[in-house]
Amino acid sequence: MLCMDEKSSIQALDRTQPSLPMTRGRAETMTHDYKRNGTTTLFAALDVATGKVIGSCLPKHRHEEFLVFLKTINKEVPQGLDVHLILDNYATHKHPDVKAWLEKNPRFQLHFTPTSSSWLNLVERWFRELTDKALRRGAFHSVPDLITKIEEYLAAHYTEPKPLVWTATADTILKKVARGRVALETIKQN
Repeated sequence: MLCMDEKSSIQALDRTQPSLPMTRGRAETMTHDYKRNGTTTLFAALDVATGKVIGSCLPKHRHEEFLVFLKTINKEVPQGLDVHLILDNYATHKHPDVKAWLEKNPRFQLHFTPTSSSWLNLVERWFRELTDKALRRGAFHSVPDLITKIEEYLAAHYTEPKPLVWTATADTILKKVARGRVALETIKQN
């Protein structure tokens, strides 16, 4: 079982001046302004049982790139295993070319999270870790610099993976989902 999603439009931001490191009596400083150097999209699939992440940076966020990533997953997951992907309802995931590929690769089963429930997909939690630990305070002179940093984080995470553990109970999660559905129906009626 893999929780899969795309982290799109990750910006290669570079500060206009170098940051100053933390010293005694002064916090780290960085300029408020930055230069944009392009973007990349990270496709990632988190193995729920082991915590391993299959990831790939691709230039865009279309069905063509999604198909490339499905083929990457196909190579990474041993052939005797079924692949259950938990993902959102993004139109790219339902494109006719994707459906045709899935018909030719029946070991892949797609399970879609409800609309507005991205928090149910555990890979979103891993994206937060990536952002907090590798990207937020970084300065990237180019998209290749950004991709290198992401790939370094993926490699480090891959060597010592740890499963992410839910802290909420199943009952709590199901109640939130039910409340969300009720709220959505109320909005539709108004």
